[in-house]
Amino acid sequence: MDMEEEGRLESAARPPGVFSGTSGKDFRVLAAGTAQNIVGLAVFVVGTFAANILIARAFGGGGTGAVALGIVTIGTQFAFIVAAGTRFGMDMAAVRYVAIDIGAGHPGRIRPLVGKAIQIAAAISIAVGIVVYLVAGPVGRALGDAQTAGPTAAALRAAAVAIPFVALTYVWVAGGRGLKVMRHTLYVQWMAQPLLWIVLMLVLWQIHKTEAMAVWAYAASWCLSSVAARFLWSSISGGHAREELEPGTASVLVRYGAPRAPAALLSQGLFWIDYFVASHFIGAGYVTAEEVGVYSACVRVALAMVLFLTAVSYVFSPFVADLHARGERDRLDALFKAITRWTVAGTIPLLLLMLIVPQAILQVFGGGRFATGSDALRILVVGQAINVSVGAAGFVLIMAGRTGWDLVVYATSAALDLTLAWLLVPRLGIDGAAAAQAITITASNWLRLALVRRFVGIFPWDRMMVAVHVAVADTKWYVQLVTVAVLGGIAYVPALLAFGLAPGEKVALRNGIAKLRGR
Repeated sequence: MDMEEEGRLESAARPPGVFSGTSGKDFRVLAAGTAQNIVGLAVFVVGTFAANILIARAFGGGGTGAVALGIVTIGTQFAFIVAAGTRFGMDMAAVRYVAIDIGAGHPGRIRPLVGKAIQIAAAISIAVGIVVYLVAGPVGRALGDAQTAGPTAAALRAAAVAIPFVALTYVWVAGGRGLKVMRHTLYVQWMAQPLLWIVLMLVLWQIHKTEAMAVWAYAASWCLSSVAARFLWSSISGGHAREELEPGTASVLVRYGAPRAPAALLSQGLFWIDYFVASHFIGAGYVTAEEVGVYSACVRVALAMVLFLTAVSYVFSPFVADLHARGERDRLDALFKAITRWTVAGTIPLLLLMLIVPQAILQVFGGGRFATGSDALRILVVGQAINVSVGAAGFVLIMAGRTGWDLVVYATSAALDLTLAWLLVPRLGIDGAAAAQAITITASNWLRLALVRRFVGIFPWDRMMVAVHVAVADTKWYVQLVTVAVLGGIAYVPALLAFGLAPGEKVALRNGIAKLRGR
């Protein structure tokens, strides 16, 4: 085959708007940013798992370790979830409006824009943090029994201090993502924070080894991360002559963030509402503190399923804002389909691993007691698999400016999760909590997908998605954890390369390998 003929074939294989012209740069930025985020998220997942394993084992493992892990999880997740609301949607506003300003040729606006977003997020987060600190006692009693109420309240006080720092870190690194710079999220949010948490936890335990001290270490890790995030944002945002913001910019940010704030709170809470409901039922005797601790490990493990989805969505968001603002729907649709294939293909190995050997995974946290959560983990994983299969639909809706509908989806989903958990936990224990989450995630994602189709006119699936699912057919290895991971990967990767990639993606992969070889 001569070079001219090969060139014609490669051109024919390229999906329009993805591998050619200026969109070729889009594809490269998406691929590079996704790779960076995957590395960072892998460190984040490993670091978070290590921190949770350290907590469970440091307090004796088994049932005692599960109780301690449950208390720390209440504190850290409370801070993380509340901060999602108190940043008032300013992280997504930073991504969206920075991307739009750059696309419109106004780079001098981005620094004052993000500064205004920081002011809004800081004011709300500090106020809410003070309130949380003051009400930690009664909230701790509501989420624990006679033995765990005191430690839970102490953990919540530490969580209150963490809230502003979590919120501000997210806004500063989001500004970088608006510039399509993913490395700041990689360095600060995914890598530095979990590793700092482990180091600071070990240091503070030398002073006083309690569950609350672990949450104080969590707060300190976010404090240091916020300092780093501000420094990195300043380093990339000051290279252009400052432009004054248009009058009413603060109002625009508030209008965008007003529906996004409760939606963000609910989006994080959606993975943990059933956990807090289960914690509430400890006092009623429907579940034990040990079982709730085991369930916290199950939720942590299941969230690893969204590793690829989060990595791709963070990179994809500024493209959505920019292309939607310019009306380039076909180009946006092609990118949406491509990143959904990447997400599903990258998640299938984790899906198989968690479905086949959940006991082996959970035992890492502290022995056989944690293996009792195997059924709950399988249920959670099914729900997360559906979440992954619709791609970055939620981010598309937000970046297209449909934050009101995003709030409707999350409010409906939160109400459904709360209702189902309240009904199922007394009857089925932690399996009921898992079922509530899985059903809710399924309903939430199908509703979001319908809204994206209606308002944006794009869809995440094409015929190649069927081929991606075919790649899973021969990877059912019923062996122990490490063997499943290795052998499953050996079977899965060749099948994916043969059947799961679009023609243009195969060309891009082949060209990338040739470059690495220096040809």
